[in-house]
Amino acid sequence: MRTVRITTPDIKLDSFLKWAGAADTGGEAKLLIQQGEVSVNGQPESRRGRKLHPGDVVNIRGRGEFLVSG
Repeated sequence: MRTVRITTPDIKLDSFLKWAGAADTGGEAKLLIQQGEVSVNGQPESRRGRKLHPGDVVNIRGRGEFLVSG
């Protein structure tokens, strides 16, 4: 699991995927989410605008697991 530090109180899921380096572009992040490749705290997530907070765990199938850190 990689720890990814954010500098704001929260971050949108699609922005986090780019920030963490799991997606190169916003379009790629959108596709990963729409295709069901992303889960947050063990639950599938289909909302690009889902707010993430420190302590959340994001899993991207085939790309790894990321811990949101403040």
